[in-house]
Amino acid sequence: MPNERVSMSKLKQLIGLQASNLSVRALARALGLSVGAVSKYLRAVRGCGIGAAEAESLSESELEQRVFGPAPPGKPGALVPPDCAWIHTELKRHRHVTLQLLWEEYRERHGAEAYRRSAFCQIYRRWEKRLKRSMRQRHFAGEKLFIDYAGRTVPIYGAHGEEAFQAQLFVSALGASGLAYAEGTRTQALADWLASHVRALEYYGAAPTIFVPDNPKVGVTRADRYEPELQRSYEELAAHYRAVIIPARPYRPKDKSRAELTVLLVCRWILARLRHQRFYSLEELNAAIRPLLIELNERPFQRLPGSRRSVFEALDRPAMRPLPPHPYVYAEWKERTVAFDYHVDVDRHYYSVPHALVGHSVWARYTAATVEIFFRSARVATHIRSYQRGAHTTLPEHMPKSHRAHAEWSPKRLIQWGESIGAHTGAIVEHLLRTKPHPEQGYRACLGLLALARQYGEGRLEAASALAARLGSPTRKSVKSILESGRDRHLSSTTEPLALELPLHGNVRGPGYYH
Repeated sequence: MPNERVSMSKLKQLIGLQASNLSVRALARALGLSVGAVSKYLRAVRGCGIGAAEAESLSESELEQRVFGPAPPGKPGALVPPDCAWIHTELKRHRHVTLQLLWEEYRERHGAEAYRRSAFCQIYRRWEKRLKRSMRQRHFAGEKLFIDYAGRTVPIYGAHGEEAFQAQLFVSALGASGLAYAEGTRTQALADWLASHVRALEYYGAAPTIFVPDNPKVGVTRADRYEPELQRSYEELAAHYRAVIIPARPYRPKDKSRAELTVLLVCRWILARLRHQRFYSLEELNAAIRPLLIELNERPFQRLPGSRRSVFEALDRPAMRPLPPHPYVYAEWKERTVAFDYHVDVDRHYYSVPHALVGHSVWARYTAATVEIFFRSARVATHIRSYQRGAHTTLPEHMPKSHRAHAEWSPKRLIQWGESIGAHTGAIVEHLLRTKPHPEQGYRACLGLLALARQYGEGRLEAASALAARLGSPTRKSVKSILESGRDRHLSSTTEPLALELPLHGNVRGPGYYH
């Protein structure tokens, strides 16, 4: 018999219409059958040679036997009905499993006692229709994790009995098994949202391929049916667990029917049982949720064998990815423009980036311990997180050469460099620093003095410094003049270091200031 079974009344109509010279396609439209089925039935009718008048005189069973031949041996009651729950489970186990394949496996097991393919499919379809509509959506093992917040909240009370805040209820469920997870959080903000994802995955002990949230603003910055824009920290969390995010389409609740059903179950099975209790912290609330969550997941299905937990262990867990060695660490991303001083503002603290990026747009990724700066997806700076507002964290390699040279010098270092050339040179460096209101004002003069060593040599610089000190003119200009005229060459090598007599002044610091 053809796979598409036809009633005997339609078979009689087909026999009566076969002499009307209608095309096969026209007969198919008239009888509501497929073109292939009509062709096969016409061949069977023509093969047995039965006419319209004879067909009208026969009963349905007699007509079926005349057209299709005697029924195969065995009683109809002896056929083994297919296990519809097994079919339903196998269809979820792998995306490429089909009813055709399952019927072939069923026929191999039962042989002559197996139903034909058309009857096999009809039996399963009738059984499937008895399931709730939301459960008929086909989910593949380990593929999707549906995520949502329940509409209801739980009040958390303070020490004196006043209501402190309303705890939010985070809910997730796996597509194939429906294994549920629920917890209370203080808010629906980004930090709580991502932390709930991490704890949910730790509860499952594995990661799915796809996260399917609703379109919350905390995770989806711009909802769109075709190209939604995702929050960057949320994308980073998914990448950490080697998953992708595919939000449900706006105003399409069927896309997340599993989440809607699980939220309803959690409200009925958990929140309803906790309605008479008062909670004074999130820890108390979540401690009360956990045993009820276990009961919900181990509760037997009404129409299917097993429970959410048993189906999870059989289907979802083997198909899911193992968790990475370390859980996701919460990080925020913010886009910033590099200021003219080559720093970016992160929570009112300023972190340096390479000075060539002044005016460019960069992304700052910051955790509780570190701050990273990215330019065109490349990390250009890493800093330890500082919570001192208004302060700067600057790396020398980010500074222009002129700024870097200035920042690297200090009075102590300049004096030590001068003394490494000679005692007289060190004394003049110290004098130049002490005669300025601020040491930084003498840096340039000191650097100019010490630069003379590259041109004339350290020996001549020390001799010229000694002569300048004797002449009472311990300045860079005097030393340079002595070197240019060559008078340093006539200075006796036995000259002892000269302690300079400096005038008393309120702005002149003593030697101890620099040590």
